[in-house]
Amino acid sequence: MEGPKSPLQPPTYGNLITVLSIDGGGIRGIIPGTILSFLESELQKLDGEDARIADYFDMIAGTSTGGLVTAMLTAPNEKNRPLFAAKDIKNFYLDNCTKIFPQLNCPFPHVTKIIKSLSGPKYDGKYLHSLVKEKLGNTRLHQTLTNVAIPTFDIKRLHPTIFSSYEVKNKPSLDALLSDICIATSAAPTYLPAHCFHTEYPAGKVREFNLIDGGVAANNPTLVAIGEVTKQITRRNPDFFPIKTMDYARLLVISLGTGSSKIEEKYDANDAAKWGMLGWLTSGGSTPLVDVFTQSSADMVDFHLSVVFQALHSERNYLRIQDDTLNGTLSSVDIATKENLEDLVKVGEGLLKKPVSRVNLETGCFEPSAQETNEEALRRFAKLLSQEKQLRDARSPHGHAAISKRL
Repeated sequence: MEGPKSPLQPPTYGNLITVLSIDGGGIRGIIPGTILSFLESELQKLDGEDARIADYFDMIAGTSTGGLVTAMLTAPNEKNRPLFAAKDIKNFYLDNCTKIFPQLNCPFPHVTKIIKSLSGPKYDGKYLHSLVKEKLGNTRLHQTLTNVAIPTFDIKRLHPTIFSSYEVKNKPSLDALLSDICIATSAAPTYLPAHCFHTEYPAGKVREFNLIDGGVAANNPTLVAIGEVTKQITRRNPDFFPIKTMDYARLLVISLGTGSSKIEEKYDANDAAKWGMLGWLTSGGSTPLVDVFTQSSADMVDFHLSVVFQALHSERNYLRIQDDTLNGTLSSVDIATKENLEDLVKVGEGLLKKPVSRVNLETGCFEPSAQETNEEALRRFAKLLSQEKQLRDARSPHGHAAISKRL
């Protein structure tokens, strides 16, 4: 079967609203990258080798490294197809992370990092900035091949700024270069420098942005994605007619984590009680303060969605894939050695074989909740996504015309 070349038709012609969300996590973005490669290969088995992730989701949200993956999957190339196939994400990380996060070759790297972190960010970001600008060029937010939402945080306004392709239609000041958005959402405090840029929009107006990593507000951007969709429904966007505002049963959500070190129990209150500013920024070879707020924001979203989907008997429509058993260098966001990156690929591959898990609301840990593995769940979701796309093509005049043209 030939791959789907028509854009995804609006939800009004289908039965579902499809959402993909990708957490932040630095080099650990290679974990969801590995999982997305599997999902895309399953879609290609159903719809042909030209099938891409962006062909199936109404909304793709990503924070920090997840925002970078989102841009890679949705930015158009010269043929107006996605710039990257999902299978290319792994090699992108393997080829570039060692240059984005260069490792120190000195007798006491940990001490050197602490001293450096007192005078500025660990990394200057120059390689990342030039790489992102080279890959994404002059592509702007409104040009993505499906709707995206990429959270950042404006430190001048002390306010989260969400770059949403739904919102850009009403707020042209948000129509920034995708490269600037990616640099901003990746600017993790203490790791990479904050990013300042501006956009120009009608009547000669200029808007300035002073941004850092979206992970401080929404390291797991699944609720951001659902919020953006819900706003369109409440505003009576015809793409969503006749869907009701809180019709969660219509949502099909895949939420991909980047792994965490919960099982390791890295910090304890007795040690933390003695920390000052330096301790909260440098203990345990990591940055406890950043670990705490990124993990807490990610878990709160998963807690909420687990409860809501279970309450509405729609838990099979929500798939959260996360590994909370990482330890040592595997749980780092920036130890970009070749060995560690390859080990993270293995974590992603191993995660596919693990049973679908849900967060235990008492312990915060993931526990098996279904008979199927993540791999089996993704196959099931791939079939649902393929069927939904075909249904919309058949019902929509634009989709129907594209099918007739292909035939």
